[in-house]
Amino acid sequence: MTGRLMLLDTASLYFRAYFGVPDSVRAPDGTPVNAVRGLLDFIDRLVQDHRPAKLVACMDADWRPQWRVDLIPTYKAHRVAEEHEGAPDEEEVPDTLTPQVPVIEAVLDAVGIARVGVAEYEADDVIGTFTARADGPVDIVTGDRDLYQLVDDERGIRVLYPLKGVGTLQLTDEAVLREKYGVDGPGYADLALLRGDPSDGLPGVSGIGEKTAAKLLAEFGDLAGIMAAVDDPKAKLTPSQRKRLTEARPYVAVAPKVVRVADDVPLPDVDTTLPRTPRDPAGLEALAARWGLGGSLQRLRTTLGK
Repeated sequence: MTGRLMLLDTASLYFRAYFGVPDSVRAPDGTPVNAVRGLLDFIDRLVQDHRPAKLVACMDADWRPQWRVDLIPTYKAHRVAEEHEGAPDEEEVPDTLTPQVPVIEAVLDAVGIARVGVAEYEADDVIGTFTARADGPVDIVTGDRDLYQLVDDERGIRVLYPLKGVGTLQLTDEAVLREKYGVDGPGYADLALLRGDPSDGLPGVSGIGEKTAAKLLAEFGDLAGIMAAVDDPKAKLTPSQRKRLTEARPYVAVAPKVVRVADDVPLPDVDTTLPRTPRDPAGLEALAARWGLGGSLQRLRTTLGK
């Protein structure tokens, strides 16, 4: 045991499992279970390789919170499949993945792996809050680079970013961030804000790409320093940069709250200890038979029992 808390960005991982495992992997009735079995295999490998003391599957109770949309209306707008009045919008998800999500949730619950989602918050925010409250080292497992903003060598917080499955992980610490992007963890949030992110519907500052954003952050320290430089005629900004940043003031004023993960989510009281034995053995057996989870589930049970 490493004493580490491992936080799973669960949707990020089951999306990867869905696209990484053939949909010929099916239950006895022919229903695809590639995401379910792929995720179980991911978790098995993660536990084998890293032996966390605690494990939480963090969920998207709301993948597109209204409070973020109110600040930046384009936030994830292109991924909306159906809008709902007074309820979270539905995300565009492959037809054969949607039915697998409740199975994933039921299996995690029966195994006894803590599963946490909080209304009006994304999994990133749940991860951010668990990380803020952690009294020891944290491994965040995600295919979403947004969570690089939580990397903190002093606290032992790193991101395990899957490059190929989970067998090949990039252990992302401050050295990796500085080499790839020229920033530390908090600096990554400012970098992402400035350059924008089409996959999340974040416009960024027009004309400020990743390299320019990194140079500005190196010169002025952080987003506040950059915006202060806009008002300083002596600051080393090109006329074009000064103009673009001035025009982007309304965006820059609201974007930090959207881009930075929350660290004050009202988390439920859950037991995050890595389970040795299933919480609901009979229920787990029934799920294994119903969905044909076979070797994937058995391997995970064996690994957890070690």
